[in-house]
Amino acid sequence: MKITQQKIPVRKIVDGYKNHQENGITAYHGRLYIGRKYQRIFAYDEQKRNAVIKTIKEGFPLNTFYWSKNKNSTFDVVDGQQRLISICEYVQGNFSVNGKYFYDLKMKEQNMILDYLLIVYVCDGDKEERLKWFKRINTSSTPLTAQELRNALYPGKWLTDAKRYFSQKNCAAYSMASRYMTGSPIKQDYLETVLKWINFGEIEEYMAVHQDDPNADELWLYFENVINWVRNTFPYYRKEMKGVEWGQLYNKYCQKPVHDFEERLDVLMRDQDVTNKKGIYNYLFSGNEENLCIRAFSKIMEQEAYHRQQGICPKCQRHFKMEQMDSETILSWSNGGHIESGNCQLICKECKSSEQTIKK
Repeated sequence: MKITQQKIPVRKIVDGYKNHQENGITAYHGRLYIGRKYQRIFAYDEQKRNAVIKTIKEGFPLNTFYWSKNKNSTFDVVDGQQRLISICEYVQGNFSVNGKYFYDLKMKEQNMILDYLLIVYVCDGDKEERLKWFKRINTSSTPLTAQELRNALYPGKWLTDAKRYFSQKNCAAYSMASRYMTGSPIKQDYLETVLKWINFGEIEEYMAVHQDDPNADELWLYFENVINWVRNTFPYYRKEMKGVEWGQLYNKYCQKPVHDFEERLDVLMRDQDVTNKKGIYNYLFSGNEENLCIRAFSKIMEQEAYHRQQGICPKCQRHFKMEQMDSETILSWSNGGHIESGNCQLICKECKSSEQTIKK
């Protein structure tokens, strides 16, 4: 990895500045991507924006800028996006500071701004090296998310198309599945989630393989299949469905027959012993009760059971102190037993450990 420091005058930065959301934000003769298509763009408020211009006018140093160099000798801004936008917008005459636009300034004042040198660190390395560097310097007031850092490493037509589906405020993914997903499209949460689903958690691997693809049709088709499967499997919507890892369930169980899921869902949702209602959906497929977080016996229930048993473990018939024993159900939850005093018994830790070993 090679990191170089450059001093670049403002006049070179603002040359070729264009701010169009459909094409992204570019500057520096079109070689610098301040914001890619559909990238999350934060604009400074008036106070912060004006402070940037005043700092330049007074000749004080601005914080360092960080860029990433691409194969085609273009650059992406890693840190300093808002400051660069503020500078370019002011020079273009799009806002005033203390009642004066850039074009209102005397030629000497304009040149002082245009000749102001920005300190820029440029990183040129492979993707792993750049990602490590991005994470280290990602300390701005509005830090990039993990997915935004990945996006900086894999620009291209595929990513642009993927963002069209998953990264706009009212994108197709949001319109189709906002009831089933958490997070925000513009913060790249939707894109990150579906990438995690389609490649079993290996997000960067998938992005690297598909970076040069002409579109993201495969990713979108997969997403459509997941959501349509969810709707067909669970036609009655419940608020607990939001945020379930549907892609993971689809990958494992999309071919599995569905039997009385809605009826079982209704029973489980009303069961007071089930504390993790969202986990019911995973449980219906896997049968793993750990997904349900079954309510534990209270200390009072355990004390009642200990005195009822007179400290005797029903498994080995030996006497133990209460702290040497663990609680369990007499009639298991899966067979209709509930978390109540009459269904609680204490067994010694040795017998408990033996039971768990046998189950494994």
